[in-house]
Amino acid sequence: MSYNGILCINKPEGFTSFDVVAKCRGILRERRIGHGGTLDPMATGVLPLFIGRATAAADRMTDTRKIYTAGFRLGIQTDTYDITGQVVAVKDASRVGFEDVKALLPEFTGAIMQRPPLYSAIKIDGQKLYQIARKGKEVVPPLRPVQIDKLTLKEDGSDFILRVECRKGTYIRSLVHDIGQRLGTGAVMTSLVREFSSGFSLEECVTLEQLQNGDPAEFLMATDRVFMDYPPIELTHSLEKLFMNGAAFFWKADDGFVRVYHQDVFLGLGRVSNQMLKAEKIFCD
Repeated sequence: MSYNGILCINKPEGFTSFDVVAKCRGILRERRIGHGGTLDPMATGVLPLFIGRATAAADRMTDTRKIYTAGFRLGIQTDTYDITGQVVAVKDASRVGFEDVKALLPEFTGAIMQRPPLYSAIKIDGQKLYQIARKGKEVVPPLRPVQIDKLTLKEDGSDFILRVECRKGTYIRSLVHDIGQRLGTGAVMTSLVREFSSGFSLEECVTLEQLQNGDPAEFLMATDRVFMDYPPIELTHSLEKLFMNGAAFFWKADDGFVRVYHQDVFLGLGRVSNQMLKAEKIFCD
């Protein structure tokens, strides 16, 4: 049986995103699987997988919102910015309290510049940063603009819990590191859960065990789920044939992308230009 659609996995700790993809390829017996948004091995939570024909939708998601819950500890700094890395500095953070950390959060909210961790998959001159780092080479990742919409802080014993509402491209490890640098104590991320990603919530996810022991078809979501920001249109039978064959035809509408259906079946993504509609990407057999 072939599968087409979106599968939302609650990624377990210790797995890379590619590990999850490889596991699901074995369970579904489907080679065409991509993921929407890499998670570090220590992280858990929402990992959307795009199955079969839906793989082409992975880089076209219109909703870039992310929500994370991160645990962090002051007084420690590692080379990876998380607790799994090698400790490079230890400082006394006993005089820094909840209110001190909370007072800093407005500085890290909104449109800010952020330097990615050295141990990340961002490429410089064709090489991933973590590959450069493992060779012992010195490199300073360039600053990048990111958007952090909201930060909420709680205490957890001697540690802190930070809830981050942000946009695609934000590194939570870097955020924790930068807060620690600003406090003068250093800080390290101790846990990370992605609660929401690109329109998918943790409550919608299934575990690898559930997928393996159940019927995968019951967990699949429709591909059009990621295109809900675009207006829907319904085609007649004759226009459906033109659309599926890649022909352009008159369609009175504003320029832009549209979700295209025939008899309530999602055909694909269309683009209207100068009142002419043509298929951008077909997602239906």
